[in-house]
Amino acid sequence: MPRTTSDSSVGTVGAPPAPAGAPPRHRWWILAVIGLAQLMVVLDATIVNIALPSAQKDLGFSDGDRQWIVTAYALAFGSLLLLGGRIADLFGRKMTFLVGLAGFAGASALGGAAGSFEVLVAARAVQGLFGALLAPAALSLLTTTFTDARERAKAFGVYGAIAGAGGAIGLLLGGVLTEHLDWRWTLYVNLVFAAVAFLGGALLLARGSRGRTATIDVPGAVLVSAGLFGLVYGFSNAESHDWDSPATWGFLAAGAVLLAVFAGWQTRAAHPLLPLRVLLDRNRGASFVSVLISGAGMFGVFLFLTYYLQQSLGYTPIKTGLAFLPMVAALMLTSTVASTVLIPRLGPKPVVPLGMGTAAAGMAWLTALDLHSGYATDILPPLVVAGLGLGLVMAPAMSLATAGVDAEDAGVASAAVNTMQQVGGSLGTALLNTLSTSAATDYLTGRNPKDPAVVAQAGLEAYSTAYWWSAVFFGAGLLISVLLYRRGAPAADAQAAPVVHM
Repeated sequence: MPRTTSDSSVGTVGAPPAPAGAPPRHRWWILAVIGLAQLMVVLDATIVNIALPSAQKDLGFSDGDRQWIVTAYALAFGSLLLLGGRIADLFGRKMTFLVGLAGFAGASALGGAAGSFEVLVAARAVQGLFGALLAPAALSLLTTTFTDARERAKAFGVYGAIAGAGGAIGLLLGGVLTEHLDWRWTLYVNLVFAAVAFLGGALLLARGSRGRTATIDVPGAVLVSAGLFGLVYGFSNAESHDWDSPATWGFLAAGAVLLAVFAGWQTRAAHPLLPLRVLLDRNRGASFVSVLISGAGMFGVFLFLTYYLQQSLGYTPIKTGLAFLPMVAALMLTSTVASTVLIPRLGPKPVVPLGMGTAAAGMAWLTALDLHSGYATDILPPLVVAGLGLGLVMAPAMSLATAGVDAEDAGVASAAVNTMQQVGGSLGTALLNTLSTSAATDYLTGRNPKDPAVVAQAGLEAYSTAYWWSAVFFGAGLLISVLLYRRGAPAADAQAAPVVHM
C-alpha cells in the first residue's frame, strides 16, 4: 500500500527526507516555535487583566460589562477547544497551526485598535476562536515531533513550564506595557509573538495530509457552544435584569437544556466531540469537576484583586503584576510536590480536598482587606495560602484527567480538561461579577453615590462578595472531591497522554 504523508514527518522545507522512523533534525527548534505560540495563548489569559482598569477608563464601559473582556476570550477558547482538535485532524496540523497564528494576530490587532467596548469584546472572542485552533494543533505537533520517550519527556517538561509560567509572565508584561506604553499594547504585543512563530512554523513544519477518516461533529459543536454561552450570558444578565427576569433564567434554562441535549447526542453520534466514556471513571469525573471549580475561583481572584489593588489602593500596573508573583510561586511549588510526592504515595482523595479547603481559607481571608491594608501584612498571606491550595488541586486533577483512558481517547481527554478550566473561568467570572456588582449597588442604595468615600467602600463590598463566593466554590469542591475520588494512589498509566495547561 502506498504511504501517505503525515504530520509526524516534520522537518525543514527543502531538506532531504529523514530516514524512516528517525526524529526530525530540527525538532528542538520546532519546540521553540511551538512553545512561543503556546506562551502567546497562555499570556492572553492574564495579560489583559492588568490592563482592564486602564481600558475601562479609556473606553468608558461599566463595572457590569468589564467581565466580558475576560469572559469573551475564555468562553470562545474553552467551548471550541474540542472542535479545534478535530479540525487539526481533518485539515492537517501545520495548516491549522498557521491559520490559528494568523487569526490570533489579526484579532489582537483589531482589539488593540478598538475604539469601543463592543469591538474589544468581539476581538477577544475571535482571539479565543483562533486560540482554540492553535492550542490543540500545537500540542499534537509536539506529540508527533518527539517520538523518543526520553526526549518527549524533556519536550513536555519545557512546554509545561512555559504554560505554567505564562500566567506570571502575562501579569508582569501586562503591567510593564500598560504603564510605560498603553493598555492597547497588551494586545499588539501578540503580533510580535505570532510573526516569529508563523515564520518558524512555515519553515520548519512539513505539510501533512488531511485525515481522510476524521469527521467533525457539527451538531455536537453547535450544541455545546450554544449551551455554554447560554449559561454564561444568563449569569451575566442577572446583574442588569435580576434573577427573576426571563433574560436571566431563560438563558440559564436554555443553556442547561442544550447541554443536556449535547450529552444525549454524544451517546448516539458516530464521531462524538466528547465521548462520554471519558467522563465516567470516578477519578476522571472528580478531576474534571475540580478543574472546573479551580478555574472559576482562580479567574475570579485575578480579576477582582487586580481592581482592588489598582483602584482601591492605587497600585501601578507593574506593582500589581509583581504583587501576584508570590501566589504563582506558591502554586508552582505545591503543584510540583503534589505531582511528584503526595499523589504517588497518598492518592488524590486526601490531597485535592486539602487543596480545596486551603484555597477556600485563602479566599475567605481576602475578605478582610480594606482601604488601609498593607501588602506584606494583609495581602501577601492570603494570596500565598490561596496559591498553595490551588497547586494542590490543579496538578493532581489535570494529570488524573487522562489516567486510564484508551489510546484513541487520550487527545480528547487532554483537550477536555483544558476546556473545563476555561469554561470554569467563564462561568465563575460571569457569576462573580454579577454578584459583586449587585453587592456594590445594594450598598449605594440610600447613600450619596458622588461621595468618594462611599464609592470606595462600595468597591470593597463588591470585592468581598466575590471572595466569599469563591470560598463557597472551593468549599463545594472540597465536598465533591471527598465524595468522588477513590482511595489510594492511582496506578501508573503509560498510555496516558501528557496534559498541558492551555
